[in-house]
Amino acid sequence: MNIVEKINLILKKANISKVNLAKYLGVSRQMVYNYLDGNDLSKLPNEKCQLLFELLNVSSANEILNININNDYLQKVGSKIFDSRKTSSSKKEEIIELNGLKKEEINLINDIVFNLKNILNNKKGKEGEGVTTLEYILQFIQNIPAMKELKYVLGYFSKNCGYTDPNYFIFEEDNQYVFESIMYSAMTLYNNGGASRTKLVESHKKWEHMLASKKEEKLSRTQELNTARIQALRELGYTEINKQNASEVFDKIAEIVSRKI
Repeated sequence: MNIVEKINLILKKANISKVNLAKYLGVSRQMVYNYLDGNDLSKLPNEKCQLLFELLNVSSANEILNININNDYLQKVGSKIFDSRKTSSSKKEEIIELNGLKKEEINLINDIVFNLKNILNNKKGKEGEGVTTLEYILQFIQNIPAMKELKYVLGYFSKNCGYTDPNYFIFEEDNQYVFESIMYSAMTLYNNGGASRTKLVESHKKWEHMLASKKEEKLSRTQELNTARIQALRELGYTEINKQNASEVFDKIAEIVSRKI
Protein backbone atom coordinates (compact mmCIF):
# COMPACT_ATOMS: atom_id res chain seq x y z
CA MET A 1 0.00 0.00 0.00
CA ASN A 2 1.40 3.39 -0.99
CA ILE A 3 0.91 6.71 0.83
CA VAL A 4 -2.06 7.90 -1.23
CA GLU A 5 -3.85 4.57 -0.83
CA LYS A 6 -3.33 4.76 2.93
CA ILE A 7 -4.73 8.31 3.00
CA ASN A 8 -7.79 7.27 1.00
CA LEU A 9 -8.32 4.35 3.36
CA ILE A 10 -8.21 6.68 6.38
CA LEU A 11 -10.62 9.11 4.74
CA LYS A 12 -13.00 6.30 3.90
CA LYS A 13 -12.96 4.80 7.39
CA ALA A 14 -13.32 8.25 8.98
CA ASN A 15 -16.27 8.95 6.67
CA ILE A 16 -14.57 12.07 5.31
CA SER A 17 -15.69 12.92 1.78
CA LYS A 18 -13.52 14.59 -0.83
CA VAL A 19 -15.80 17.63 -0.48
CA ASN A 20 -15.08 17.84 3.25
CA LEU A 21 -11.35 17.43 2.65
CA ALA A 22 -11.46 20.12 -0.05
CA LYS A 23 -13.08 22.57 2.38
CA TYR A 24 -10.48 21.73 5.02
CA LEU A 25 -7.62 22.34 2.58
CA GLY A 26 -9.27 25.42 1.10
CA VAL A 27 -9.33 24.11 -2.49
CA SER A 28 -11.87 22.76 -4.95
CA ARG A 29 -12.97 19.12 -4.92
CA GLN A 30 -11.31 18.64 -8.32
CA MET A 31 -7.99 19.77 -6.89
CA VAL A 32 -8.25 17.13 -4.14
CA TYR A 33 -8.68 14.47 -6.82
CA ASN A 34 -5.67 15.92 -8.65
CA TYR A 35 -3.57 15.99 -5.47
CA LEU A 36 -4.39 12.35 -4.66
CA ASP A 37 -3.92 11.05 -8.18
CA GLY A 38 -0.66 9.17 -7.81
CA ASN A 39 1.44 7.19 -5.37
CA ASP A 40 2.81 10.04 -3.27
CA LEU A 41 2.10 13.64 -2.22
CA SER A 42 4.39 15.33 -4.75
CA LYS A 43 1.47 17.21 -6.33
CA LEU A 44 0.52 18.95 -3.08
CA PRO A 45 1.85 22.46 -2.47
CA ASN A 46 3.80 22.67 0.80
CA GLU A 47 1.05 24.66 2.55
CA LYS A 48 -1.62 22.07 1.70
CA CYS A 49 0.73 19.22 2.58
CA GLN A 50 1.23 20.66 6.07
CA LEU A 51 -2.52 20.99 6.53
CA LEU A 52 -2.94 17.35 5.55
CA PHE A 53 -0.19 16.29 7.95
CA GLU A 54 -1.94 18.22 10.72
CA LEU A 55 -5.23 16.48 9.93
CA LEU A 56 -3.59 13.03 9.97
CA ASN A 57 -1.51 13.88 13.08
CA VAL A 58 1.86 13.21 11.41
CA SER A 59 4.91 15.34 10.70
CA SER A 60 6.01 13.72 7.43
CA ALA A 61 4.68 11.60 4.57
CA ASN A 62 6.66 8.56 5.71
CA GLU A 63 4.77 8.46 9.02
CA ILE A 64 1.45 7.99 7.21
CA LEU A 65 2.24 4.38 6.30
CA ASN A 66 2.77 3.58 10.00
CA ILE A 67 -0.55 5.01 11.20
CA ASN A 68 -2.57 2.58 13.28
CA ILE A 69 -6.16 3.06 12.09
CA ASN A 70 -8.31 2.44 15.14
CA ASN A 71 -11.56 3.99 16.36
CA ASP A 72 -9.79 6.49 18.62
CA TYR A 73 -7.62 7.72 15.76
CA LEU A 74 -10.56 7.97 13.34
CA GLN A 75 -12.58 10.01 15.86
CA LYS A 76 -9.69 12.47 16.28
CA VAL A 77 -9.31 12.90 12.53
CA GLY A 78 -13.05 13.31 12.06
CA SER A 79 -13.28 15.86 14.87
CA LYS A 80 -10.59 18.01 13.23
CA ILE A 81 -12.64 18.19 10.05
CA PHE A 82 -15.77 19.03 12.04
CA ASP A 83 -14.03 21.67 14.14
CA SER A 84 -12.47 23.30 11.06
CA ARG A 85 -15.89 23.52 9.42
CA LYS A 86 -17.36 25.20 12.50
CA THR A 87 -14.46 27.61 12.71
CA SER A 88 -14.54 28.54 9.04
CA SER A 89 -18.30 29.07 9.07
CA SER A 90 -18.03 31.43 12.03
CA LYS A 91 -15.40 33.62 10.36
CA LYS A 92 -16.60 36.68 8.51
CA GLU A 93 -13.39 36.85 6.54
CA GLU A 94 -10.34 34.62 6.19
CA ILE A 95 -6.84 35.95 6.72
CA ILE A 96 -4.04 34.20 4.82
CA GLU A 97 -1.10 33.26 7.02
CA LEU A 98 2.18 34.42 5.41
CA ASN A 99 4.60 33.34 8.14
CA GLY A 100 7.59 31.46 6.79
CA LEU A 101 7.63 33.25 3.44
CA LYS A 102 10.51 35.43 2.31
CA LYS A 103 10.05 39.20 2.11
CA GLU A 104 10.12 39.20 -1.70
CA GLU A 105 7.51 36.39 -1.76
CA ILE A 106 5.21 38.35 0.55
CA ASN A 107 5.65 41.45 -1.61
CA LEU A 108 4.78 39.38 -4.69
CA ILE A 109 1.56 38.15 -3.07
CA ASN A 110 0.68 41.72 -2.05
CA ASP A 111 1.21 42.91 -5.63
CA ILE A 112 -1.01 40.11 -6.95
CA VAL A 113 -3.81 40.88 -4.49
CA PHE A 114 -3.55 44.62 -5.23
CA ASN A 115 -3.99 44.00 -8.97
CA LEU A 116 -6.83 41.53 -8.41
CA LYS A 117 -8.61 44.16 -6.35
CA ASN A 118 -8.14 46.67 -9.17
CA ILE A 119 -9.87 44.25 -11.54
CA LEU A 120 -12.89 44.14 -9.22
CA ASN A 121 -12.91 47.92 -8.84
CA ASN A 122 -12.80 48.49 -12.60
CA LYS A 123 -16.36 49.39 -13.56
CA LYS A 124 -15.73 49.25 -17.30
CA GLY A 125 -17.14 46.38 -19.31
CA LYS A 126 -20.16 44.18 -18.62
CA GLU A 127 -21.59 43.83 -15.13
CA GLY A 128 -19.98 40.93 -13.32
CA GLU A 129 -17.06 40.79 -15.73
CA GLY A 130 -14.51 41.48 -12.98
CA VAL A 131 -15.82 38.72 -10.72
CA THR A 132 -15.92 36.24 -13.59
CA THR A 133 -12.34 37.17 -14.53
CA LEU A 134 -11.16 36.47 -11.00
CA GLU A 135 -13.07 33.18 -10.93
CA TYR A 136 -11.23 32.17 -14.11
CA ILE A 137 -7.92 33.19 -12.53
CA LEU A 138 -8.71 31.11 -9.43
CA GLN A 139 -9.61 28.06 -11.51
CA PHE A 140 -6.46 28.57 -13.59
CA ILE A 141 -4.25 28.63 -10.47
CA GLN A 142 -6.00 25.66 -8.88
CA ASN A 143 -5.28 23.49 -11.92
CA ILE A 144 -1.60 24.43 -12.40
CA PRO A 145 -0.33 21.41 -10.37
CA ALA A 146 -2.27 19.05 -12.64
CA MET A 147 -1.69 20.76 -16.02
CA LYS A 148 1.91 21.80 -16.70
CA GLU A 149 0.80 23.58 -19.89
CA LEU A 150 -0.80 26.30 -17.76
CA LYS A 151 2.68 27.30 -16.59
CA TYR A 152 3.78 27.50 -20.22
CA VAL A 153 0.85 29.85 -20.92
CA LEU A 154 2.06 32.18 -18.17
CA GLY A 155 5.62 32.03 -19.48
CA TYR A 156 4.50 32.82 -23.03
CA PHE A 157 2.55 35.94 -22.08
CA SER A 158 5.29 37.14 -19.73
CA LYS A 159 7.74 36.95 -22.63
CA ASN A 160 5.27 38.36 -25.13
CA CYS A 161 4.65 41.41 -22.91
CA GLY A 162 8.38 42.03 -22.56
CA TYR A 163 8.85 41.02 -18.94
CA THR A 164 10.98 37.93 -19.61
CA ASP A 165 13.67 37.05 -22.13
CA PRO A 166 12.23 34.72 -24.82
CA ASN A 167 15.10 32.24 -24.32
CA TYR A 168 14.63 31.95 -20.56
CA PHE A 169 13.12 28.58 -19.56
CA ILE A 170 12.38 27.83 -15.90
CA PHE A 171 10.10 24.87 -16.65
CA GLU A 172 10.71 21.84 -18.90
CA GLU A 173 12.67 23.60 -21.65
CA ASP A 174 11.84 21.41 -24.66
CA ASN A 175 8.12 21.23 -23.88
CA GLN A 176 7.97 24.94 -23.07
CA TYR A 177 9.81 25.83 -26.29
CA VAL A 178 7.39 23.79 -28.43
CA PHE A 179 4.35 25.17 -26.62
CA GLU A 180 5.50 28.78 -26.98
CA SER A 181 6.15 28.28 -30.70
CA ILE A 182 2.65 26.89 -31.20
CA MET A 183 1.18 29.74 -29.14
CA TYR A 184 3.01 32.30 -31.28
CA SER A 185 1.63 30.75 -34.48
CA ALA A 186 -1.89 30.65 -33.07
CA MET A 187 -1.77 34.22 -31.74
CA THR A 188 -0.33 35.49 -35.05
CA LEU A 189 -3.18 33.83 -36.93
CA TYR A 190 -5.69 35.30 -34.45
CA ASN A 191 -4.28 38.85 -34.52
CA ASN A 192 -3.95 38.97 -38.31
CA GLY A 193 -7.59 38.10 -38.85
CA GLY A 194 -6.88 34.76 -40.46
CA ALA A 195 -8.97 32.87 -37.93
CA SER A 196 -12.56 34.08 -38.23
CA ARG A 197 -15.46 32.56 -36.31
CA THR A 198 -16.93 31.26 -39.56
CA LYS A 199 -13.75 29.34 -40.42
CA LEU A 200 -13.49 27.83 -36.94
CA VAL A 201 -17.07 26.66 -36.41
CA GLU A 202 -16.24 22.99 -37.01
CA SER A 203 -13.15 23.15 -34.81
CA HIS A 204 -15.12 24.70 -31.95
CA LYS A 205 -17.84 22.07 -32.33
CA LYS A 206 -15.26 19.29 -32.02
CA TRP A 207 -13.99 20.91 -28.83
CA GLU A 208 -17.55 21.21 -27.47
CA HIS A 209 -18.19 17.53 -28.23
CA MET A 210 -14.94 16.54 -26.49
CA LEU A 211 -15.91 18.51 -23.36
CA ALA A 212 -19.43 17.06 -23.41
CA SER A 213 -17.96 13.57 -23.68
CA LYS A 214 -15.72 14.19 -20.66
CA LYS A 215 -18.65 15.53 -18.67
CA GLU A 216 -20.81 12.56 -19.66
CA GLU A 217 -18.04 10.19 -18.61
CA LYS A 218 -17.81 11.90 -15.21
CA LEU A 219 -21.60 11.79 -14.76
CA SER A 220 -21.63 8.14 -15.78
CA ARG A 221 -18.98 7.36 -13.17
CA THR A 222 -20.96 9.25 -10.53
CA GLN A 223 -24.11 7.37 -11.46
CA GLU A 224 -22.23 4.08 -11.37
CA LEU A 225 -20.98 4.78 -7.84
CA ASN A 226 -24.43 5.88 -6.72
CA THR A 227 -25.92 2.66 -8.09
CA ALA A 228 -23.21 0.66 -6.31
CA ARG A 229 -23.99 2.53 -3.08
CA ILE A 230 -27.70 1.66 -3.31
CA GLN A 231 -26.87 -1.97 -4.09
CA ALA A 232 -24.38 -2.16 -1.20
CA LEU A 233 -26.96 -0.84 1.27
CA ARG A 234 -29.51 -3.33 -0.04
CA GLU A 235 -27.14 -6.30 0.20
CA LEU A 236 -26.08 -5.36 3.72
CA GLY A 237 -29.61 -4.66 4.88
CA TYR A 238 -29.06 -0.97 5.67
CA THR A 239 -31.14 2.03 4.65
CA GLU A 240 -28.41 4.68 4.94
CA ILE A 241 -24.70 5.22 5.53
CA ASN A 242 -23.74 6.32 9.03
CA LYS A 243 -20.66 6.34 11.25
CA GLN A 244 -21.33 2.83 12.49
CA ASN A 245 -21.63 1.14 9.09
CA ALA A 246 -19.61 3.48 6.83
CA SER A 247 -16.51 1.30 6.65
CA GLU A 248 -18.53 -1.83 5.91
CA VAL A 249 -20.62 -0.08 3.25
CA PHE A 250 -17.60 1.42 1.49
CA ASP A 251 -15.90 -1.97 1.41
CA LYS A 252 -19.04 -3.45 -0.10
CA ILE A 253 -19.20 -0.67 -2.71
CA ALA A 254 -15.58 -1.39 -3.70
CA GLU A 255 -16.44 -5.08 -3.98
CA ILE A 256 -19.49 -4.37 -6.18
CA VAL A 257 -17.50 -2.08 -8.47
CA SER A 258 -14.72 -4.69 -8.79
CA ARG A 259 -17.25 -7.32 -9.93
CA LYS A 260 -17.86 -5.26 -13.08
CA ILE A 261 -14.18 -4.91 -13.99
